[in-house]
Amino acid sequence: MEKTKIWLSSPHMGGDELSFIQEAFDTNWLSPLGPNVDGFEHDLAQYSGSQHVAALSSGTAAIHLALIILGVEGGDEVLVSSFTFSGSINPIVYQGAVPVMVDSEDSTWNMSPHFLEEAIKDRLKKKGKLPKALVLVHLYGMPARLDELLAICHHYNIPVIEDAAEALGSSYKGQKLGSFGDLGIYSFNGNKIITTSGGGALLSNNEGWIKKARFLATQARDPAPHYQHSEIGYNYRMSNVVAGMGRGQMKVLDQWVEKRRSINRFYRNLLEDIEGITFLTEPSDDFYSNYWLTTVVVEDKLLSVNRDTIMSALSEENIETRPLWKPMHLQPIFESYPFYGDGYSEYLFKTGICLPSGSNMTEPELDRIRESLYSIFAK
Repeated sequence: MEKTKIWLSSPHMGGDELSFIQEAFDTNWLSPLGPNVDGFEHDLAQYSGSQHVAALSSGTAAIHLALIILGVEGGDEVLVSSFTFSGSINPIVYQGAVPVMVDSEDSTWNMSPHFLEEAIKDRLKKKGKLPKALVLVHLYGMPARLDELLAICHHYNIPVIEDAAEALGSSYKGQKLGSFGDLGIYSFNGNKIITTSGGGALLSNNEGWIKKARFLATQARDPAPHYQHSEIGYNYRMSNVVAGMGRGQMKVLDQWVEKRRSINRFYRNLLEDIEGITFLTEPSDDFYSNYWLTTVVVEDKLLSVNRDTIMSALSEENIETRPLWKPMHLQPIFESYPFYGDGYSEYLFKTGICLPSGSNMTEPELDRIRESLYSIFAK
């Protein structure tokens, strides 16, 4: 008999989501507007410390609108982390702009300040103008080296779109991620730390920008008694139904963060004595990660097994794992665009694993993982 699947990161409901959803049905607020949308935006603003929030259909939509708001157009260049999911970079191409990809550094696996500045100087030399914006990713919930990165962007007057899709609940020096950039984004995809099944949010302290985002997200309909449009718009607003799910999820967000952190501790205790296994780790007390996914690098020179054999053995036990992100500069669709780095993200991709990290994993499931990993390393 096949063992039940242990997922990498599956949705985890807290219990109050249905009451908000039911309220949407009872009041017939089923459109992309309504009290749940307003309430979810308010909850996110309160939690993040950002003054204004627009709830949207996805994190990708939020990045796209952020680029539009910052005036990114065809031919412009936009700096972006290479070690990320394609949703961070696709919206740059939607705008006809050129993604300029920047490699990772080894302490957080996020964007390297050194290669960021190298990229800026080189693009200025070659193009005679600065990149129009930076999309900065906090990978797997780990804060990037924000002091250094933001100082560089401030020096060159380059606005920052902070991609905190994987980092809701994480913080840097006590401040929540998503609130550092000129604009910030969250994702509520089904595998994220909280979910609305799909969805995202755009954050900013600039009220005008968030008003503009809401306008563009609702097909850019002008204020007129008839349907009139003076700008291209998008169908990017979140529905009142799924926003109700988000309101319920916000009630358990801190609990889910602590559960993910406890799962990270579980793996560290399990594997800490195995030479050749390295964890993504908070560099100092300034960094607080939600550990959305627990990730490790496997040095096969020091072990009798490698990344792929570990993943294969766990798959045989019906335990889901995943390689780390394949860098965007290696992707066939993006490989012709500029890249600055030394290949550190390529090393991470070749050697890294994402381990099951869902906040809804049970003790018997953790026991299965423990026994499976013991068996792998015993061999």
